[in-house]
Amino acid sequence: MQIELPANFISMIRSFGDEYAEGLLAALSTTPSVSVRANILKGCSPKADADIVSWCKQGFYLNERPLFAADPAWHQGLYYVQDASSMVYGEVVKHISDNFFSGRGGIRYLDACAAPGGKTIAAIEALPNDALIVANEYDRHRANILLENIAKEGAANVVVSRGDATCYLKHKSSFDIIAVDAPCSGEGMMRKEPEAIRQWSEALIKDCAKTQQNIINALWAALKPGGVMIYSTCTFNRSENEEQLKYIADALGGESINLGLDKYEGVCRGFDTALHCYRFAPGHVRGEGLFIGAMMKPGACETKPARIPAKQLSPFSQQHILKPELFTEICTDDKLVLRSAVHSAFIADLCKTIDIIRSGLTVATIKGRDYIPSHDLALSSTLVAESFPHINLDYAGAISYLRGESLSELPCDSPIGYIIAQYQNRPLGFLKNIGRRANNNYPDFLRLRLDSRALPVEAPIPLIVLS
Repeated sequence: MQIELPANFISMIRSFGDEYAEGLLAALSTTPSVSVRANILKGCSPKADADIVSWCKQGFYLNERPLFAADPAWHQGLYYVQDASSMVYGEVVKHISDNFFSGRGGIRYLDACAAPGGKTIAAIEALPNDALIVANEYDRHRANILLENIAKEGAANVVVSRGDATCYLKHKSSFDIIAVDAPCSGEGMMRKEPEAIRQWSEALIKDCAKTQQNIINALWAALKPGGVMIYSTCTFNRSENEEQLKYIADALGGESINLGLDKYEGVCRGFDTALHCYRFAPGHVRGEGLFIGAMMKPGACETKPARIPAKQLSPFSQQHILKPELFTEICTDDKLVLRSAVHSAFIADLCKTIDIIRSGLTVATIKGRDYIPSHDLALSSTLVAESFPHINLDYAGAISYLRGESLSELPCDSPIGYIIAQYQNRPLGFLKNIGRRANNNYPDFLRLRLDSRALPVEAPIPLIVLS
């Protein structure tokens, strides 16, 4: 694969030194690696012979890119397709949580530029169970993709908001950790996305750097004293990377945190020796471009015990939800929503000022006396699987279900009502047995629309191990 890079871009990369530049420039003409991460919330892990990503024990490389849409396990959220470089977020968040917030409890984490959700998922798996994760996205379409991926992951303690990251100015000193995967010029995506080459210019870099600084200023105000901001981009130039961390240090008083990522082969230290920051670059690691660093806000935060509301759950939720002691239930717009009990009051405050499109796990919609279980509940790791009857589908049946087709042949002893459709003993979603047939409750916007001729006849070989 040959690509033509802008001359000014090549000159900029060469200014970083021969060893770094030669490896990177040569790699930009090669095919990107393919990697996925197993969902530990659902008891999934890589196979024993998997080619593991060194900084992410549940991440691994594939020899080729399969048709993920033809794999029911992808729809079930048993694994997530993610660039290997970005998988380092789990390591970073765990390092910060363990070293700076250990024993504190009730961590609030904001992923300010979250879509499509891979870095949010990494944080979910790295943080304690009583943490609150707020994932924000500005673009409406990308926000919907974020919702889908959060639902597949299965965690209940996640709030999703839609809007400019600066809206969090209204919530000063509210978060312990804020991740800013900043919108950038996208140089790190050049071998994956030809548009990144076409749009590149020095003017774009300046515009992006200005936007990044505005985002940093707003979110720094939302960070608690003693809190940590993780800053990352998928680009290579200094203006959007080291210079932004230097701005946080010089103008905002941030202290650079040593994340120790240069212990991994191929990960380069940043070009400002006064800062602890790291560069992942094609030709040096088996992943795309990523810059990352973390800065601590000066001061100490007073920790106050959270006001925990009475943990009242409807009979429906008491029957179907695992660990009800962690949640409280809100009824809003005829929906039952589980929220983290520790963070319920804070979530209510967010809902007053920010466009919250998920305030917790939607369990069911209420229609008269009926509770219609949600698709998010089917995929949730909080679901007590045995609380619903279930049927196991073969591969052809699973694909039919994912297409939204009615299932006409159920076991003769199948009960009337809601049933979980499973594939390899893991939930795909709900169907409703009405006697003669089963109505498919798989959401229309998620339905598989691939041409049947593109689908394999036989089930794909599993990519992960199920416990």
